[in-house]
Amino acid sequence: MDQEIQKKIEETVLDVLKKSDMNETTEYNVRKMASEKLGLDLSQPDRKRFVRQVVESYLIQQQSKPEQEEEEEEEPEEEEEEEKRKRKRAGEKELEYDDDDDDDGDLIICRLTKSRRVTITDFRGKTLVSIREYYRKDGKELPTSKGISLTTEQWSSFKKNVPAIEKAIRKMKSRLN
Repeated sequence: MDQEIQKKIEETVLDVLKKSDMNETTEYNVRKMASEKLGLDLSQPDRKRFVRQVVESYLIQQQSKPEQEEEEEEEPEEEEEEEKRKRKRAGEKELEYDDDDDDDGDLIICRLTKSRRVTITDFRGKTLVSIREYYRKDGKELPTSKGISLTTEQWSSFKKNVPAIEKAIRKMKSRLN
């Protein structure tokens, strides 16, 4: 895919995301709306992967922004490039997606360990954040019953309480030392 098409896709996807209700919108819907706006088939594997990367980058960016910054319009391309430079300097790896390993269409957000990962899935019309263990059978990674799936509302509640969780972890560590 050439740079000009990538840039048009990225701009359109970001525009769709900014105008969408993030509690209701799915990656599929974003891809479909962007496809209609551009008049391009975005379901091709390389384009689908690229849209997924743009969506995930946008979501990560939104999670890391303080609420005041969310109201300000910033140049997304410049922000993304700056974030990439910062991550490279800090030695962080970018999130990688592995479409081939997930035959169910789940979006793999990250692999926590070799057998544990975080995915976003659509189950009966509801978006779920799953943290689950997987096992290999016949060359496929399959989910075990060990794990949890959270609705977007539950995820939001969890996310808001992460600072309290981190504080409790630090407190426990100081007791053990």
